[in-house]
Amino acid sequence: MAGTIVNKYGNIHINKEVIAKIASQAAVECYGLVGFSYKSKVDGLVELLKKENMSNGVKVEIENDNVYIELFVIIQYGTKISVVADNIINRVKYTIEKMTSLKVRKIDINVQGVRVNK
Repeated sequence: MAGTIVNKYGNIHINKEVIAKIASQAAVECYGLVGFSYKSKVDGLVELLKKENMSNGVKVEIENDNVYIELFVIIQYGTKISVVADNIINRVKYTIEKMTSLKVRKIDINVQGVRVNK
């Protein structure tokens, strides 16, 4: 299902994949985020996604033009996880609402691992 914006000129439909790309790009700008991993771990292994596949680490659900987002991230070792997660949530929420005019109701952060960023 896509997000829909209705105005006096017609309807605008925004695909979930577009919202996932916006969310991943906004999150990458936050300090302490190393990258994204796949939506589910297989046998406890976590794989860092390449830049072109970052949106695979973002799950987007849209219900009644309300957006629910789940991010699967890898955090930089030595940073405070709660602070990094709060920064990601605030940045992603602001960016999606500004770019799409859809209301973000919930953002969940799943920390899949930590990594030393060289």
